[in-house]
Amino acid sequence: MGNLVLIVDDDEKLQKLLKEYLENNGFQVLGLPDGTRVLETIRRESPDLVILDIMLPGKDGLESLKEIRRDFNLPVIMLTAKGEDTDRIVGLELGGDDYLSKPFNPRELLARMKAVLRRSLTGVRGEASNKERLFIEAGGLRLNTARQTVSTDKDEKELSTAEYRILEVLMKNPNMVLSRDQLMTLARGRDFMAFDRSIDVHISKLRAKLEPDPHSPKKIKTIWGSGYMFTDES
Repeated sequence: MGNLVLIVDDDEKLQKLLKEYLENNGFQVLGLPDGTRVLETIRRESPDLVILDIMLPGKDGLESLKEIRRDFNLPVIMLTAKGEDTDRIVGLELGGDDYLSKPFNPRELLARMKAVLRRSLTGVRGEASNKERLFIEAGGLRLNTARQTVSTDKDEKELSTAEYRILEVLMKNPNMVLSRDQLMTLARGRDFMAFDRSIDVHISKLRAKLEPDPHSPKKIKTIWGSGYMFTDES
């Protein structure tokens, strides 16, 4: 049986098109017309991925995304109206893993879905047979590669898939300046349509979780004109 995908969108025609296309490509598909039963459905059906439209009747997609992130760490791809940059950025800030602007080619959505699922599953499967690689430690942080969490001296924080992948790359390359393009390639892969702004959004989210003063970061530093650098000083 293929991966189970939950599509939350009030466009019945689009729902039908995506269901047929994705099922023909080996996925199982569930559909919801709004956000009222998203959490209930996730708890009951345990989907591997959520495709979430931002513009939903009643409870919108951003509110649904907040609720998902409070309880679950599964990948979420957002669907946004073309040109709605504000919704896209807010969605990334709330923990969305990727976005796609309507109208879109189903083949592009399929490629993004496969990339997101590959990133979210590879770490867990790899660590099952390589327990010595369960944790990555640098700069006083401990990254749990199976749970996608990061621990400091004080507590443990959950990370979105994108935040985890970016922090993983930074911690594996301490004291090295990495450009946005390098971070995007290493963290998200070339089979993904990159957009520079997303890196900045995810770095900001990481700093809020890791830095005592996010406005004066000590762990993830901005190297103006070059990119970002993770310092391994505890």
